[in-house]
Amino acid sequence: MAAVRQLPRRSGASRSAAGEALPPTDEPGIRADATAETSVSKSPVGKTSAGKKIAVKETPAQPAAKKAVKKPAATTTRAKTVARKAVTTKAVTTKDAATKKAATKKAAVAKAPAAKKATAKKATAEKTAAEKTAAKKAATAKTATAEAAAKKAAPAKKAPARKPESRAAMVRRARRINRELAELYPYAHPELDFTNSFELLVATVLSAQTTDLRVNQTTPRLFAVCPTPEDMAAMDPERLEELIRPTGFFRAKTKSLLGLSAALRDRFDGKVPGRLEDLVTLPGVGRKTANVVLGNAFGVPGITVDTHFGRLARRFGWTTQEDAEKVEADVAAIFPKSEWTMLSHRVVFHGRRVCHSRKPACGACPIAPLCPAYGEGETDPEKAKKLLKYELGGRPGQRLKPPADYPGQPAPPMTAP
Repeated sequence: MAAVRQLPRRSGASRSAAGEALPPTDEPGIRADATAETSVSKSPVGKTSAGKKIAVKETPAQPAAKKAVKKPAATTTRAKTVARKAVTTKAVTTKDAATKKAATKKAAVAKAPAAKKATAKKATAEKTAAEKTAAKKAATAKTATAEAAAKKAAPAKKAPARKPESRAAMVRRARRINRELAELYPYAHPELDFTNSFELLVATVLSAQTTDLRVNQTTPRLFAVCPTPEDMAAMDPERLEELIRPTGFFRAKTKSLLGLSAALRDRFDGKVPGRLEDLVTLPGVGRKTANVVLGNAFGVPGITVDTHFGRLARRFGWTTQEDAEKVEADVAAIFPKSEWTMLSHRVVFHGRRVCHSRKPACGACPIAPLCPAYGEGETDPEKAKKLLKYELGGRPGQRLKPPADYPGQPAPPMTAP
């Protein structure tokens, strides 16, 4: 142990009374920590006679006081530790909550694009499906249109090519067709209801641009009001128009009926003339109407060239003309005069029931082997059979009062408006 420097001698009583520790020194050999420890503990010191510093032992009360003093410090430290741990725990909890929230938000953010992507993908798939469906429909429509165009552009089925036909061969074939039609339609007749020549003349004028059925449904009321030329000539035009309105073109037809009635009254004593030359002078009466009246009211042979007769005459190869008078002349040169009236009825019957304008029933036509135009219409027998009209198709005819030998059903009267 280092030697203690001999301090100047002082009065022991004063030092002892003061109870103060030696002042700190920076001299070598003196430990600063020992001085500090002595100062902090405030231990009582004494001196020997040699002047050495002697530490005085603490009494039992001193450690207890010291312990009592230090105990609050330990408690405070423990409290501080607990508080520090609580703060740390709270910080950790807060940090964990923040981390969890951030993770949840991140997951939501990460999930949102995925959901958005899935929705976009679904929308794209639906759009693609819709586009495919539309494209398929368009393709189907296009195919159907192409098929229709091809079918329309395709040439109609024709009969096997025939050898050039001589005039004599054509006449023989034409007369054979007439015989075949006579067997097919032994009941052929004019399809207008009438009881005298005046009624037949009026009905024929009304039949222009309409059906015989519509005329037959209209004339009963008309003839009940004006049964004679004199009665009709005296009719009020508006009243007459109202009566014949269902036949169409009623104003022009009213003018014709009033004019021919007045002419019959004034020039022919109220009677219908029996000569073609006289009939064609009446208002609204042409060769077709005159031939109908002459052939069916007076028994004078005549060829009635209406739309049906002209169409079939060209299909049968009897003529190539379009004008009605030229067609009449060509056909009149093929058949004997005695056949003209009944030939007209048979051909018109066949044109209305079988050899239609737009779609002939070729597969159900008995004279198909004799027809150069076979194949222009439906050739399948079952399909062609469905195209037949009137009595051949199992439906009513056009006359409300047909002849007794007519095999079909009478036409129904017009329903009241």
